[in-house]
Amino acid sequence: MLQREIDPDALTDIAKFEEQLARYLDGDLAEDVFRVFRLTNGVYGQRQGGQIQMLRVKVPYGKLDPDQLDMLAHIGEAYSRGWGHITTRQNIQFHFVDLVRVPDAMRDLASVGLTTREACGDTVRNIQGCHLAGACPFEVLDITPWAEATFRHLLHHPFSQRLPRKFKINFSGCDTDCGQAMFNDVGVVATSRATPEGTVEHGFRVYIAGGLGANPRPALALEDFTTRDELLPTIESVLRVFEQTGNRKNKLRARLKWVIDNLGFDEVRDRVLATRKFLLASSSWPGGIPDEVAKHGDEPAGAHEAIEATPMGQGTPVALRGTKPYERWESANVVRGAAKGTVSAYAHARLGDLTSAQFRALASIQRELALEVRVTNRQNLAFRGLAEAQLPTLFARLVAIGMAEPGAELARDVVACPGADTCNLAVTQSRGLADAIGDALEEAGLAEVGGVRTNISGCTNSCGQHHVSDIGFMGAERRAHGTPAPGYQMLLGGYVGQTQVHFGERALRLPAKNAPRAAVHVIGRFASEREAGESFRSWLDRSGGAAALGREMGHLDEFPTPEAGPEYYVDYGETGPYVAEIGDSECAT
Repeated sequence: MLQREIDPDALTDIAKFEEQLARYLDGDLAEDVFRVFRLTNGVYGQRQGGQIQMLRVKVPYGKLDPDQLDMLAHIGEAYSRGWGHITTRQNIQFHFVDLVRVPDAMRDLASVGLTTREACGDTVRNIQGCHLAGACPFEVLDITPWAEATFRHLLHHPFSQRLPRKFKINFSGCDTDCGQAMFNDVGVVATSRATPEGTVEHGFRVYIAGGLGANPRPALALEDFTTRDELLPTIESVLRVFEQTGNRKNKLRARLKWVIDNLGFDEVRDRVLATRKFLLASSSWPGGIPDEVAKHGDEPAGAHEAIEATPMGQGTPVALRGTKPYERWESANVVRGAAKGTVSAYAHARLGDLTSAQFRALASIQRELALEVRVTNRQNLAFRGLAEAQLPTLFARLVAIGMAEPGAELARDVVACPGADTCNLAVTQSRGLADAIGDALEEAGLAEVGGVRTNISGCTNSCGQHHVSDIGFMGAERRAHGTPAPGYQMLLGGYVGQTQVHFGERALRLPAKNAPRAAVHVIGRFASEREAGESFRSWLDRSGGAAALGREMGHLDEFPTPEAGPEYYVDYGETGPYVAEIGDSECAT
């Protein structure tokens, strides 16, 4: 492991955390004050209570190097349960961390350039970006240096620390929007326009005030085109307007989307543009073209003339070729088409979980093949910069660690939030349901159906992003025969891509134990009825829509009596009767 200089700001953060932690443990710092401080430093209370915490590590735009992967393995072993979890926002979470050991974990992470600072709480959260930025044949610009510059500019920024509510920023390199910019507070999508001189100028379209949660909202275009030198000032201006106008009295209506409701979009846009106009006079003005962009460049990967580009984005058709394991993995998990001739390949992490042994193995693979690695918003990993001749070696290495399953854009790649296993807000065991759906699809021979995404959240907050998947499940408490039971709301037809977002429509409510059968039914119909290359959304529309399919599955919304079907009243992974235990809200992802 290379020795690297630790960021002085990180050392200051850790020293302050140790000091405030000592005050808290001595009873000299109030619980509510320490909670805010703890969250700002990426430490989130679990439902187990006491000093059991979740530690969230920011991974800006998903990029990890081998030393960082090795360190994540160490964190899992030394401080957690031997594994970590990839979130839908490209963070890595470790659960069951003892609060008193958090400073040591932070110090270890800082030694390889990782931080938990502002990973939770009312802050600017992890800066997300497309996992194939710089390696995608469709991109207009490589957003990598822009995401890095935004991360550096806003970390420790005065306006990032104590916002009315959390603030999320996302980058995509083209309108395919694999980075999912369309439901963020600020979503940045690279684009281009023709100039009066007849040339093409690359820049961005900035979308604002999107969000999921209990009241999902699509992001709205701030202006038709934002130049490269005005992008960072635009992002900071949106942040400043939110800091000034967000609701500080009611957290349930504090996100930027509610500011739009209160002031109107035109007023918010005018304030942002007016703030940007005079931001030059501020001490925090981020300048024109960031140093990161000037140093590394943002030229797109370009398309290879002789190689057909692999389709990207939600609804991507996937056809598994051949019968051998390598052939099936290669046809589902490899992306081709970049002008420089390199390819990218996915490693499948079931439920987004990685053991410490897998973290170390991934670091070894990265070193051996001299590759880039990024975690994805579908809880997998993308290896980039591969030569064609390296693909069999990569496959063999992934087979050895159980990560070579063809999963990218296939039905088996179910996404879930941590759920009631650890989260204070969840009412159902979403991870257990994800496992059950995966098993049911395997048994039904439907696990390798392409072009259909299933996402699960354990409550309304949509940390599992159930609103924007083809099939979404949202956890809910049900009562049947006078007894509480775990249940889900099933939604169908969610979609994000092409700078559009459609939120899933309600199909039916059903017991948790019947959700796998519902998923099998819908995916089975889709697989047998879709036309060549047809998207799930298109098939759904011509099949009568979500409501029609819900009526068709109405028999699944039936609870037997507790005596006839006791399993319906016990959640996945639990041994006792279901109880919806909801703790104090600290911060939903």
